[in-house]
Amino acid sequence: MNTKPTLLVLAAGMGSRYGGNKQIDGFGPHGETILEYSIYDAIRAGFGKVVLIVREEILQMAKDLFLPKLEGKIEVDFVLQSLDSFVPEAYRNPNRVKPYGTAHAVLCAKDAISEPFAVINADDFYGREAFEVLGKFLTNGVQPNLHAMVGYAIENVLSENGTVSRGVCTMNEANQLVGMVERTSIAREGDKIVSRGEGEEIEIKPGTPVSMNFWGFHPAVFGDIQRMWDEFLPANKENIKSEFYIPTVANNLIQEGKAAFEILAGGKTWFGVTYTEDRPVVIAALKNMHDSGEYPENLWG
Repeated sequence: MNTKPTLLVLAAGMGSRYGGNKQIDGFGPHGETILEYSIYDAIRAGFGKVVLIVREEILQMAKDLFLPKLEGKIEVDFVLQSLDSFVPEAYRNPNRVKPYGTAHAVLCAKDAISEPFAVINADDFYGREAFEVLGKFLTNGVQPNLHAMVGYAIENVLSENGTVSRGVCTMNEANQLVGMVERTSIAREGDKIVSRGEGEEIEIKPGTPVSMNFWGFHPAVFGDIQRMWDEFLPANKENIKSEFYIPTVANNLIQEGKAAFEILAGGKTWFGVTYTEDRPVVIAALKNMHDSGEYPENLWG
């Protein structure tokens, strides 16, 4: 498959713990957003298009911010995620205010993508190596029944400023995902990494791979997501806080024997802004990368 892969960016989230629209906040030396580094890395890894999933209220802001910088460098498209997107009238609940989650966001891009694609969060920095390894997989390795996830060691993706949620992975000897459990309250405690969510205390080994929501899919996955979405809606009509997540889709496909997921070992550098206090750490890390030549002084020249 020679088609250039597409980068699908989840940028419709609320940013509740951070307290603002961190997707469009400036962190780089010239006010660059974290997302701009991901797009820059994707371009040099051979991606041909970027699709941003946004809410209606930040659509114009996102266009004004990204289109002038990216014109002529990569094809750009925007997709809206709303509480009505792909939700038939019968299943709409007027009391719902929470978005439907990451797998619903991917489904919203169904009509905008027909080639292999990566999925990322807008507010996470994933690192050049991650884009290179996933770009290679999406160009040469992806199949309708073989997708991928870039794995990050849990010890490298914690916050010093509070607990984090992570998809903790189990893999087999072939480096394929066996299953993933979302742990919602992980933190370093002394020399241990401990999860205290879900009513139990679990110690997690430092090298355990976790999902940072950096996935690689064959477009055939849209059919699978639609099928699961059609089952999710009637089952959750009255549950206004229910969410439809990408790891749920992955776990279901694995359990059904319909697809496998390779865990790619490209996740070396990650940082993000879960909390406002994470901001100066991210700014300093990006400055160091510019100073060392990993990125040019001005990303878009």
